[in-house]
Amino acid sequence: MKTSKEYKESLKKMKSNIYKFGELIDDVTTHPATKRTIAGHAQIFEAAQKPEYKDILTTKSCLTGEQVSRYLSIISSAEDMISNVRMKRLMFNLTGTCTGGRCAGFNAINAMWAATYDMDKELGTDYHKRIQRWLKDAQKRDITISGALTDPKGDRSKSPSQQKDPDMSLHIVEERKDGIVVRGAKVMICGVAAANEIFIMPGTGYKEQDKDYAASFVIPRDTENLTIIETRRPSDMREQEKGFDIPIDIGGITQAYLLFEDVFIPKDRVFMCKEYDYTLKAVMNFIAPYRAAIGGCVAGQGDVMIGAAALMARANGLSEKVFRQKITQMIINNETTFGMGIAAGVLGRKHPSGVWIPDALLSNVNKVHVATLPYETKRITQDISGGIAETGCLPSCQDINDP
Repeated sequence: MKTSKEYKESLKKMKSNIYKFGELIDDVTTHPATKRTIAGHAQIFEAAQKPEYKDILTTKSCLTGEQVSRYLSIISSAEDMISNVRMKRLMFNLTGTCTGGRCAGFNAINAMWAATYDMDKELGTDYHKRIQRWLKDAQKRDITISGALTDPKGDRSKSPSQQKDPDMSLHIVEERKDGIVVRGAKVMICGVAAANEIFIMPGTGYKEQDKDYAASFVIPRDTENLTIIETRRPSDMREQEKGFDIPIDIGGITQAYLLFEDVFIPKDRVFMCKEYDYTLKAVMNFIAPYRAAIGGCVAGQGDVMIGAAALMARANGLSEKVFRQKITQMIINNETTFGMGIAAGVLGRKHPSGVWIPDALLSNVNKVHVATLPYETKRITQDISGGIAETGCLPSCQDINDP
């Protein structure tokens, strides 16, 4: 398995196709806009080498029996799903932020593992064999894979084929004997700068008139005719500064727009080509483990906020005992989403392909908690921390240190 240094070197070798503020980013490992998300993802490789984290971050491959990154594995049991939830929480604890350049890709692998199995069985395709070969190679190379589902969509009252601009959803424009050509976009995709490859899935379920939009495949992040535009965030200008003005120096999150301008996908990397009947199944296969495991992500985020709130209380000369009830509520919020994720995993079922799919109802209930409880946790953090944390009214690091 790769070291963090080898991971960064693999990114350095890739062609430049990522832009921000009109600038082409030559090296994602050193550019201020991307280097911190690389630093965060690199910690996955570092932690996987440590005995105390190995059981969470690695597992045995169902294809080779070799030890591989859990992010490149097939979730085949309730125990695997529990480890997935624990892994998400651990990485937020270690990095202080999201390592989203791996989570969606991990879920996409498992979602399409099941979908390709169904298509091969019912349609006589060879998609499942393709994904097996690709995954075996990905495990051997120990690469980082982001996932992309969300399309721009355009007018939400119309289907993709009814849009004035057909590129509002990613679609197939040409089929060849050796592969397909696609055009369109995927938007708000997490952690692409930290990835070696991108796993593309349908953004929703499609009907026959929209069959050209039913596509799934994997591409190298620097594939020809793919342009990646990094999005803005409230703190992105601070990343070019120094000292405590940088939100966090050992991790960071990025999102991007992916613009496909007649991108060719080799046949052996195509896992769905116009099989519209299977798009909704594929998306549902993705949603269940994603929404279950995100409970671990949010709990990890909450852990960081509890620590930050306690430190702020001390800095203000107050004991944590004063805020015991508030901190207790923060803990309850964390363990609610974490516990719901575990429960969804335990009460799941095994797909004939071997993939373990968490309970759909509990996964979606967890999504509701994930979308609400963290806001209360943030509010409590502000209550404990006081006005500076709430308003952000603080001179710059440069001004504070100016003699």
